[in-house]
Amino acid sequence: MALSKDLLDILACPKCKGNIYLNEKGDGLICDNCKLIYEIKDDIPVMIIEEAKPVQSALK
Repeated sequence: MALSKDLLDILACPKCKGNIYLNEKGDGLICDNCKLIYEIKDDIPVMIIEEAKPVQSALK
């Protein structure tokens, strides 16, 4: 089950409160302002700042 559009519409980056969007693989949410990706595990977004990864390292 993928994240619903309604859920994506209300989620925000916990660090900057900015917009986030689903990455191409569908396994993470990206914040362009913070350059972070929040992983999605078992269809649940892990919105913990300390567990987010830099976008550059997530792409490798």
